[in-house]
Amino acid sequence: MTRGHHQKPPPEPSNSRVANQTKRKHRHDDNRRSGIVSGLETQTLIPDSPRISPNCNRFDHLSSSPRKRRKKRVRNSRATEGTYRKWVSSSCDFSDCKDKLVIVSYNILGVNNASNHPDLYCKVPPEFLEWDQRKILIHEEINNYNASILCFQEVDRFEDLDDLFQTEGFVGVYKARTGEACDGCAIFWKDKLFTLLHQENIEFRSFGLRDNVAQLCVLELIQNQSESKYTQASMSPPIRNRRLLVGNIHVLFNPNRGDIKLGQVRMFLERAYKLSRQWGDIPVVIGGDLNSIPQSPIYQFLASSELDVQLYDRRKISGQLEYAYQCRDFRFQNENAARRGAWMPNPKPLLYRWSDEELRLATGIGGVTHVQHQLKLCSAYIGVPGSSRTRDNHGEPLATSYHSKFMGRVDYIWHTEELVPVRVLETLPINSLRRSGGLPSEKWGSDHLALVCELAFADDVNGTE
Repeated sequence: MTRGHHQKPPPEPSNSRVANQTKRKHRHDDNRRSGIVSGLETQTLIPDSPRISPNCNRFDHLSSSPRKRRKKRVRNSRATEGTYRKWVSSSCDFSDCKDKLVIVSYNILGVNNASNHPDLYCKVPPEFLEWDQRKILIHEEINNYNASILCFQEVDRFEDLDDLFQTEGFVGVYKARTGEACDGCAIFWKDKLFTLLHQENIEFRSFGLRDNVAQLCVLELIQNQSESKYTQASMSPPIRNRRLLVGNIHVLFNPNRGDIKLGQVRMFLERAYKLSRQWGDIPVVIGGDLNSIPQSPIYQFLASSELDVQLYDRRKISGQLEYAYQCRDFRFQNENAARRGAWMPNPKPLLYRWSDEELRLATGIGGVTHVQHQLKLCSAYIGVPGSSRTRDNHGEPLATSYHSKFMGRVDYIWHTEELVPVRVLETLPINSLRRSGGLPSEKWGSDHLALVCELAFADDVNGTE
């Protein structure tokens, strides 16, 4: 959000100083309400000078050393960095691209999940877990992103979200989980930007893959929102409306059931690919909580399009067990896979034994150990350079979720090669998260951080239609 310049008023008589200080404070408070900083600049807010007690030496601060003043500035900076996120842009110039879409993927922490797992939020003040407060924070946060499409997970108060975001021009669809759990997934889009052409849901229970669900929506960009490069001359080629497939998924949490996790991701990608082909090879963008870290075989499967499951222990497919409570930095082992964002482990001589039933769930066919998908996916955050304070060595955010038993990345936005990342919203530094004691907080309404990226169409970048 770009903020206007405020011109400093001329000096006034001493009897109005208090009023001026109040006005300045109000402007200062207004600027603090938004947690988003546009571009590559960060905003450092300087707190008001403390009042000097009559009992203290009012000249003490004049004798403070430069080192003490530097330490104070650092403390002030640290105090604000946990409440502000900044946009970072691609090194490429996308200023001429006509159609740009802002995608948000956000696990908003289901109300029942928050109340049923108090051990995860033992350091979070109870008022920060209240849905009435959290929904307002989530709504205000989303408003700052100028979003086009929202992918929410852990939604168990869809009516509340629908009421809030209708006022911002969004319409949405919801799919609840099967079984006893009452949360689900929801996709919202700006009504003035898109028309819904097709919608379908995946109930993984129908395939023996637990009660999780996924959503797929085919959206068409409304023509008057898309400026054609062609002139209006009679011989100009006709304008083709852009279409986009949006997927939203929340993968099973259970770290021990890697076979089911992989099966859910496999089936989701298979269906997304088929729909993309049916609608004319349209671009695909996927948001979701995959309950898998970037160093996991599931991440490798998404990025490299294939996986040999017999190289891995079923319980380590998602990587959650090995890296819980930690936030580590890993290097990629394979250059080609690294370019696409995949983590390729060193080949292991040990082949793990999977039962036919486990293989059937994971790969779709009993006795088959190799699984593939046809989408060529890229992680949106990989495509935009970021800070070492928030990213690992290859550009993935270090943490998108934080509670008392886990800090790490499990949330993602993936896209096919027909889309390119223009900019992304950085996550919060690890040290800042640790100092907070856990999420949700006074500023953030969930135990996850929203992932936000702006995407452009590759044919706009390449100068073709």
